[in-house]
Amino acid sequence: MEIDVGQRLRIVRSRAKLSQRQLAARTGVTNSTISLIESGRTNPSVGALKRILDGIPIGLSEFFALEPAPAPSPFYAAEDLVEIGKGSISFRQIGQDMTGFALQILKERYAPGADTGRVPLVHDGEEGGVIIAGRLEVTVDDERRILGPGDAYYFSSRRPHRFRAVGPDPCEVISACTPPTF
Repeated sequence: MEIDVGQRLRIVRSRAKLSQRQLAARTGVTNSTISLIESGRTNPSVGALKRILDGIPIGLSEFFALEPAPAPSPFYAAEDLVEIGKGSISFRQIGQDMTGFALQILKERYAPGADTGRVPLVHDGEEGGVIIAGRLEVTVDDERRILGPGDAYYFSSRRPHRFRAVGPDPCEVISACTPPTF
């Protein structure tokens, strides 16, 4: 059985929440070398691998004992969505662990009058969504719009933003955020 060193390195680096550049800076190994290893285009010497793993930190024996999780199924039943919200706003996320993923997809449900709060949200990335049912007041910077079924929004998440359900009915939204920073 051949061990995919690049895949394992990508997994342990992601679990340590390190970018390739951060790991390179910690170890003195170039970013391009780490990229080549992770993409499977080169295999490091044992000494180079140990130096890279010391930057995570993880030992060689632990690294080679690691059993990578099987690739997740690309399909999710409704009951498989993970609730990451609470209270009057439900955020049901597709997928359990977003480590290594570039996109977060949510099925959102706002009870009538539910609000993300008076303090605007600000985070890295971009986000967008489509209103499925109900009405949602979306505020981005100083611009405010009430959106209904079929209407959509898309903006840089670095811009201060807020969401509030308006009207007597719950509001349902399908949204996406990249990278997964919500």
